[in-house]
Amino acid sequence: MFSIIFRMKNKTPLFLTLCLLLFLSTSCSRTSTPSPELQIQQAVAATIAAMPVPTAVPFSTPFPSPTPFSLAGLFCEYQFCIGHPIDVAFFDVSAQQNPSSPSSYSQGLLAAFNASLFIQAMWQISPGTADPNFLLDTIVDEQIDTASGTRDVFLVRDMNVIYDSITTIATPALPFGGVAAWTCGDRVFAWKVYVPNAESARPLFDEALARFRCER
Repeated sequence: MFSIIFRMKNKTPLFLTLCLLLFLSTSCSRTSTPSPELQIQQAVAATIAAMPVPTAVPFSTPFPSPTPFSLAGLFCEYQFCIGHPIDVAFFDVSAQQNPSSPSSYSQGLLAAFNASLFIQAMWQISPGTADPNFLLDTIVDEQIDTASGTRDVFLVRDMNVIYDSITTIATPALPFGGVAAWTCGDRVFAWKVYVPNAESARPLFDEALARFRCER
């Protein structure tokens, strides 16, 4: 008996460590899987937190002119292509969150940013509907984004498209933006941008969509 007690005393730190690990793993296993909307919010928040802060530049007039963007860049993967400014590049947010579960044909989440621009794009298989409103509602984060509610609905190359302007508190440097969603084949796509001024958002989307293609 004394020998058993002696061995336990000598191994107490290891015993306590194993108990702690067991407790933590049990607690983690009981945690419910976060919803897709929460995962998107967390991913976007982490991306925005990594954005560089631009140097403040005094404006010569109280109304800033639109920031010129060139959409010479083109992202092509997951059997679709979409335009983007040449000075940024899309990266796979899903893969960064979980390397074992990157974006795929059926669903995905991308982001691109620099000091004066943030773009997010996402897609998923259409749940038997040609109405992309549900994904537009998903990409608008109600905690930080405020949509104008004046949704513009139109048809582009047989794709049902919805666009709305937004304001956001995601980052003080980029208080304006726009959101859009559209259908292509058996998938629904959504797009969001944060920019320094309201005038820049819609032209960015129009140019991105003009270069959009997907395999149907």
